[in-house]
Amino acid sequence: MPSLLLLLIFLATVAAMEGFAYVMHRWVMHGPGWFLHASHHRPRTGLWEANDVYFVIFAIPSILLLLGGVQWGWGDWATACGAGIAAYGMIYLGFHDIIVHRRVAHRYVPRSRYMKRIVQAHRLHHAVGTRLGCVSFGFLVAPRPEQLKRELARSGSARRDAAASSADP
Repeated sequence: MPSLLLLLIFLATVAAMEGFAYVMHRWVMHGPGWFLHASHHRPRTGLWEANDVYFVIFAIPSILLLLGGVQWGWGDWATACGAGIAAYGMIYLGFHDIIVHRRVAHRYVPRSRYMKRIVQAHRLHHAVGTRLGCVSFGFLVAPRPEQLKRELARSGSARRDAAASSADP
């Protein structure tokens, strides 16, 4: 397989992983998988949290594709896809766990408009401590903070209205 095609498969996989991450975060982690992800929306008390299991779960397809491409004869496309998933995982680790949540001590301060926007979007995601009413489920692509603040205000109003109507006799 031509190297350029493999590079395109790798890059397409990295890009597609943002969509996959959004879907998993929005409808799995904040849905039936909340029992693991809830730990991420609370202060961490140790080095690890239950949510870290997702990192292992999401690494499995990458490992299988890399093994399949390198050892089991599936083809170079599998290696390129597996490497793309792994690359996204490393980008996620660097951005999410290190830069945003500071699980590794550092002095980096986001200065570019892009990095400030992404960090602020993720912090706005954590402004809600429950699985419902959160905003911004992507990791590398995020709406403008102003839009997210409006969404938070609307969802807060909806939650207050629902609580008030359920309290009425």
